Amino acid sequence: MQQGMQQQGQTYSSQNIQPQLNHGGHEMFDLHEVLAGMINVLDQYMIFRTFVKDQELLDILDRQYHFILSEYDTTVESFSTGRKPSRETSTYMMKGSTQVTYGLKPSQPKKPNQSLADVKDAGISGHMLGLIKSSASLLTMTAVEATNPVVRRVLASQVQNYIEMAYEIFLYQNKNAYYQVPQLQQSDMQQMVKGYAEHQGEPSMPSYQNPNQRPNYMN
Repeated sequence: MQQGMQQQGQTYSSQNIQPQLNHGGHEMFDLHEVLAGMINVLDQYMIFRTFVKDQELLDILDRQYHFILSEYDTTVESFSTGRKPSRETSTYMMKGSTQVTYGLKPSQPKKPNQSLADVKDAGISGHMLGLIKSSASLLTMTAVEATNPVVRRVLASQVQNYIEMAYEIFLYQNKNAYYQVPQLQQSDMQQMVKGYAEHQGEPSMPSYQNPNQRPNYMN
């Protein structure tokens, strides 16, 4: 019995010294979902490219595709080795203005396409936005559950990039009136904007009490 316990202990110890096995079980499943999701986005972008007509949208699609492809390789390396990847995580830089157009313009009701001939840039950019937003959420949930410190940081560093990519697609849609942004009445907005104030002075925090010395009010 003792010999068996020693063998188990040796096996467990040998696993711990291998960086590529420095992952929790939950993390393993999450990383497979993240990497499969990245492949799905890349494949979808490749398919979308055959339908894009607007050169600006094509530029966004190509830049985002190559950025995600690079981040995929970095994630695979850090996950498979358990060590710092050979390439640093990069920062996605969007192009163009961040000016948002507010208000609603009259437009035709949306409806499903009747055939592939009906596929337009509005729909393609909408699919792109949905994929990137879903990926941002998945990366965030996976990062807070990851136990490997390197993988955790690699995932966390990507979240802001996916937010930036989603914002870039939104701005493209907004400029072309594909994604319109309604606003509240000015008086309502003003009231809500002023609904919170910064704190004043130093908060008076309660003093620490040893739980073992607290009075028992149940008696």
